[in-house]
Amino acid sequence: MKTESIPPAVAPNNRTQDILAGLSIAGLLLPEAVAYSSIAALPPQAGVIALFAGLVCYGLFGTSRFAIVSATSSSAAVLAAATSSLAGDDPALRLSLAFGLVLITGVLFLLAGLFKLGGVTSFIAKPVLRGFAFGLALTIILKQLASVVGVHLSDNNLIRLLPQLMEQLPRWNWAAALVAAAALVVLWLCARIPRLPGGLLVVILGIIAGQYLDLQAHGVGLIGMIDLRLELGHLPVLPFADWLRLGELAFALVMILYAESYGSISSFALKHGDRVSSNRDLLALGAANLISGLFHGMPAGAGYSATSANEAAGAGSRFAGIVAALVVLVIVLTVLPYVALTPEPVLAAIVIYALGRGLSLQPLGRYFVWRRDRLLVICAVAAVLVLGVLDGLLVSVAISVVLMLRQMSAAEIQVLGRLGDSHDFVDCQHHADAVAVPGLLIVRPSEALFFANAERILGAALRLMRQSKVETVVLSLEESPDLDGTSIEALAAFFAQVRGEGKRLVLARVRHEALEVLQALPEAVAPQVLLSGLSAGLGWRLYSRHKKTPRTLRYAASFTSTHP
Repeated sequence: MKTESIPPAVAPNNRTQDILAGLSIAGLLLPEAVAYSSIAALPPQAGVIALFAGLVCYGLFGTSRFAIVSATSSSAAVLAAATSSLAGDDPALRLSLAFGLVLITGVLFLLAGLFKLGGVTSFIAKPVLRGFAFGLALTIILKQLASVVGVHLSDNNLIRLLPQLMEQLPRWNWAAALVAAAALVVLWLCARIPRLPGGLLVVILGIIAGQYLDLQAHGVGLIGMIDLRLELGHLPVLPFADWLRLGELAFALVMILYAESYGSISSFALKHGDRVSSNRDLLALGAANLISGLFHGMPAGAGYSATSANEAAGAGSRFAGIVAALVVLVIVLTVLPYVALTPEPVLAAIVIYALGRGLSLQPLGRYFVWRRDRLLVICAVAAVLVLGVLDGLLVSVAISVVLMLRQMSAAEIQVLGRLGDSHDFVDCQHHADAVAVPGLLIVRPSEALFFANAERILGAALRLMRQSKVETVVLSLEESPDLDGTSIEALAAFFAQVRGEGKRLVLARVRHEALEVLQALPEAVAPQVLLSGLSAGLGWRLYSRHKKTPRTLRYAASFTSTHP
């Protein structure tokens, strides 16, 4: 959502509902935060710190009344992949790289908010995000399963991951697998009861079972001590080359975090008719990640599962997130030593259950029904499964950009004709009843002119002009809001060729930015007539470099170009 309007403050009589919602989701957020720390290969307190930073910062500065900002599974997986590629088996270096990456992520978010770059996620196509999310969920679930049964994976490639799992089947830790299966059953049953914090309940049951059944004696590990000392961490001491590499990786992390957050925020805003500010949310996410990084926490974003749980709990404002932060703080101050006794398979079950709900083929199937972007969806899923999380994301984004450029570069020139007695001019190829105006050739590029298609499209326009033997050519630039350097040079050459063959040239529907550039061209190559902008939706304002305009051009100045 691009508007900067902020929803009005919630009435005091809704505070009770916000308090109930905060109490409800706190039981979900704390176990998930600890569980996502294991995905990122960080200490469990890293997720809790990100949870506090996200809830407080977004509660104070954000604009969505439903969004819950905390550690997310996707950011945890990207963080793990990024630090593993740089640090290898050095755990100390891995921690330094992780916290440095979170800090840079926060700075990039703040810069994006200050420069009002709220539309940055338009560079990641929806099919890429959905395919990436599906492949990521499947990868994380399988890795959590391997962690539960005690299989140590030597490769992140899913094609090799499954054989590794099956090869070590005789050595699986079946006690841990049974604990995880029991936790999944409890989570499934709790989901049938509205507002019951299944995550918190399964953690409590796991702690009790761990103590009374002596699960450690059966090889079931515990998460261990959670060290939540709120000390301002030291900045990582890293070589300059590592900081540069972290900057590159932080860009990918920002893209996926904000795409995930913006999807959650915008979907619930549209559902409830709310108005949110994307740029202000960027600043809130920047503050959350910067503070989390300073205290050695994980990246934070608005995850869909936590946000939907907050809405389902009846939240009416961002106050619900503040209440959840206070409840988590009370839990941390009172029973944190007991949380350390949670069996690891229970946390794995929480992650598997949360991601398993997103393993639906329906969001991907719609692209096959529409027969659009099928290749992009398949490539996104395959890239994550075969190349890993980080490389898969970068390859998927690159493929989407290449396909976009291919579509735009394949644009054709359209010949427009008059539709009946109206002022509407449409593509003659799609409208058999459209009639060309005698003496005029009216053409329009089907896509915006840019460096990859300008020369080819304008060359096709020249060939049409020579074949039709008209006296005047009208070029509609309605699809080109602005022009790059290659397009300007190609247009200047086109103008010169049209003038050299004794034809008159009219540019129609020129946008303001393109108009300024074209008016600055030298007189020798400038078009004779520039037409810009509809006047009350009926005709064109005429901008001519000549005092006299032929009758045919005055008629051309009144046409309205209509798609298709």
